[in-house]
Amino acid sequence: MGKKGAGSATGVSPVFPVKVLQVGSRLTCADNTGAKEIQIISVMSYQGVRKRVPKAGVGDRVVASVKRGAPEIRKQIVQAVIIRQRKEYARKDGLRIKFEDNAAVLVTPEASPRGSEVRGPMAREAAERWPKVAGIASIVV
Repeated sequence: MGKKGAGSATGVSPVFPVKVLQVGSRLTCADNTGAKEIQIISVMSYQGVRKRVPKAGVGDRVVASVKRGAPEIRKQIVQAVIIRQRKEYARKDGLRIKFEDNAAVLVTPEASPRGSEVRGPMAREAAERWPKVAGIASIVV
């Protein structure tokens, strides 16, 4: 008998990576849009508690500001999907995954990628949630 509300009923629950990237975190931009570094402004579809800082993890969509990059894209407000995080998380099969950096890919409001390639690996959790972004990724881990 499991804890109350711990999901001990039958069925497979999806993996939810640990959410560690909060508002103000800086991520490397892993696509070829011209942005090099972005800063999280807010987490889309986040429903939290009053005065709690919103957090995001792999596969979440965020609103961000471009801090470093090409002059035509700098200082713009963009939407991005997080594809890698440093903090390790466990999958259902017991495998623990962590990456060497925190990275995101810029997307349009319709959730299609703005760039044409993704540099470096992409987490499988993000690829399952965002198939259009996974289509331009070279490696899905």
